[in-house]
Amino acid sequence: MCRTALPPAGRGRPALYCSRSCQARAYRRRKQTPVPAAERPAVGKGDPSGKRLRIAEALWRIAAERGLHAASLREVAAEAGVSLRSVQYHFESKHRLLVDALQLLHTENERIARSRIRFDATEPRGLLRAVLEEFLPVDAQRATALRVFAAYYARSLTDPALAEVFLPAEQPLERLVADLIAAAQADGRTAPGLDPWREADLLVAGAVGLGGDVLHDRRTLDEVRRTLDYHLDRIFAGDRRTGR
Repeated sequence: MCRTALPPAGRGRPALYCSRSCQARAYRRRKQTPVPAAERPAVGKGDPSGKRLRIAEALWRIAAERGLHAASLREVAAEAGVSLRSVQYHFESKHRLLVDALQLLHTENERIARSRIRFDATEPRGLLRAVLEEFLPVDAQRATALRVFAAYYARSLTDPALAEVFLPAEQPLERLVADLIAAAQADGRTAPGLDPWREADLLVAGAVGLGGDVLHDRRTLDEVRRTLDYHLDRIFAGDRRTGR
C-alpha cells in the first residue's frame, strides 16, 4: 500500500503489509468498486467534461489561500463542488492530484500567456518585456499562479516527482528568454559580448523573485518594472535600429 520495502520472509507465510494501518487501507480499497484502468482519464488527454481542470483549479485556489497542506482530497472535492469519488476517479490519489494539477497549471499558464503576448520578431525588446511580465502578479490570474508555485516550491524540495514537473530539466522558460536574446544578438540589436544563457538565468530568476516581493508588498509593480527595464536597457544597449 505504501510501497515500503518488506523484510525477507523467514519461516511461515511472507508478510504482505508493513503495518496494520496498511492492511486496513488495503481492506477498505478492496471493498470499493475499482474504476477499470481503461476508463481512467490519462494525464494530458482530453477532458470533455472539463472536470479534471475544475478539480485542479480547486486545488490551486486552496494552495494559493491556505497552502498545499490544506489540500486534502475532501477539501478539494468540496471546493470543486464534486464528490470525493469523482476526485479519486480522475486522480486516484492525493500525490497523483498534486503532480497532475501542477502539470495542468503549466499548460494553462502557457495557453493564457500565448493569448496575451503578441509575438513580433521585429521588436525583440518588447517581446522579451512581455514574456517577463508573465512572471509578475499583474492580475488575479498571475497572482494566484505565483502563489500556487510558491506553495509547490517547498514541497518539491523533498518530492522528486513534483520537482521533475516543477523544475523541468530542459528549462523551457530560460531557453525561451535565451533564444530571444540570441536572435536579437544575431541581428545586431544587443550590447556586444553577451552570453544569452547567463542573461536568461538572471532575468528569469530575477523576475520570479521580484514577483514574489510584490506578493509580499516589499516592492510595487512599478518598482519591479523599472528594475526589469534597467536590465533590458543594458542588454539592448547599442541597438543599431533604436540608437540605444
